[in-house]
Amino acid sequence: MTRDIYQEPLVGRYTSKEMQYLFSEEYKFSTWRKCWVALAEAQYELGLDTLIDTEMIAQMRDNVDNIDYEVAASKEKEIRHDVMAHVFEFGRKCPKAEGIIHLGATSQFVVCNTDLIIQRQALEYVRQGLLQVIQNLSIFSDKYKDMATLGFTHYQAAQPTTVGKRNILYIQDLISDLDYLDIFISRIRARGAKGTVGTQATFLELFNGNHKKVRQLDQLVSEKLGFARAFNVTGQTYTRKHDCRLIEALCGIATTAHKFAVDLRLLSNLKMQEEPFSKNQTGSSAMAYKRNPMRSERMTGLCRKLMGLPANFMATYANQWFERTLDDSAIRRMDIPQGFLLTEAILKIFINITSDMVVYPQQIERHLRVELPFMSTEKILMAAVEKGHSRQEMHEIIKGHSLIAGKRVKEEGGENDLLQRLAADAALPFSMDELESIVSDYSGFTGRASQQVSEYLEEVVTPLLTENKERIGNTDSSLRV
Repeated sequence: MTRDIYQEPLVGRYTSKEMQYLFSEEYKFSTWRKCWVALAEAQYELGLDTLIDTEMIAQMRDNVDNIDYEVAASKEKEIRHDVMAHVFEFGRKCPKAEGIIHLGATSQFVVCNTDLIIQRQALEYVRQGLLQVIQNLSIFSDKYKDMATLGFTHYQAAQPTTVGKRNILYIQDLISDLDYLDIFISRIRARGAKGTVGTQATFLELFNGNHKKVRQLDQLVSEKLGFARAFNVTGQTYTRKHDCRLIEALCGIATTAHKFAVDLRLLSNLKMQEEPFSKNQTGSSAMAYKRNPMRSERMTGLCRKLMGLPANFMATYANQWFERTLDDSAIRRMDIPQGFLLTEAILKIFINITSDMVVYPQQIERHLRVELPFMSTEKILMAAVEKGHSRQEMHEIIKGHSLIAGKRVKEEGGENDLLQRLAADAALPFSMDELESIVSDYSGFTGRASQQVSEYLEEVVTPLLTENKERIGNTDSSLRV
């Protein structure tokens, strides 16, 4: 590792070799060559056999991965054009085919088609990780579907829910992200063979004005590159509106992960639920007792970075004057790889956290017991009415004790003694044991939360995971500090 220059943390700390390889020069330039092979094959098959023969194509195929990067770099320095530098280097490896490499094409034939090939593969990695998070959370939700816990609205104690139900909400959002991703993936297409400004004029010349052959070339090249179809029309590049939709799909995952991470950080503060904590992990250099939610915090920061990228993509699209301007090139070289690397980094942490989250039932119950006396007042009121007492009279008595108990908690820092106050009031027909019984039946406060978990898992999540069982990732979720 070189230590005297800046190292990209997304590469050095957060992402896998597999995702990094997709955005490597080796993968990019070898894919450029595959594009040139596909173009030559399609041109030969559609009748340009007086210009192209099978020996040329075979020589090109044999040298797809045989790249002399020094020669290409030297040529690029001379001519200031990366694509033509690689055309030159490829031609040296394939002397028989030198004259027909890149025939009729513009630089964006290889650049755009390669970008789309890389995106499609990277999206499959993202999809696998997303499914793995959904699977982890489904196991967790099922395990804790019956465990009552305080709900929070406005980060204030609200009606109880269950631990499982809360996590089902994250799953639902992740499945929404998966749906968006799948729609996007289904619409990815090749740039195809469109020519310099998208008019296919050069290809029309090559095929002597035969429009049908040019259309067939566009489709055949796309198929050879693994796409069912090509963009119907393009300028010099495929529309950068596509890139806007791409980053939206990735940012959807980031927003869900961000919400989850912040919620878990809040729960960690309440000591109700935590991310995994390694045996020898140090939470603070000064405060030895601390168990900081560092994984969730890291995920929050990475999500924030990813959620800030869409503005770049939209500005790039909006500034593509007419058929194309080159101000898209430098920023896309950074933003597209970063978008994918950030997404993978987020999902790796998400998988890591959800694989072994820690729940503290005693702390959850303690928080419930602090708040439930107030939340139980309506149940107590109804029980008193069932015993023949006036609702209005009981309401006034309970309200008076509730105000005093609330003041004790908020202003004096005391325990919530509402139940003791109600039990001691002779006007109320309940002993302390009876009141405790009313309050301690947590299931009476959580409604259909448990059933909703079971139903959602059975009707939505399990079929999804079963359908995708061969595509669920097995991501290495170990994290570097």
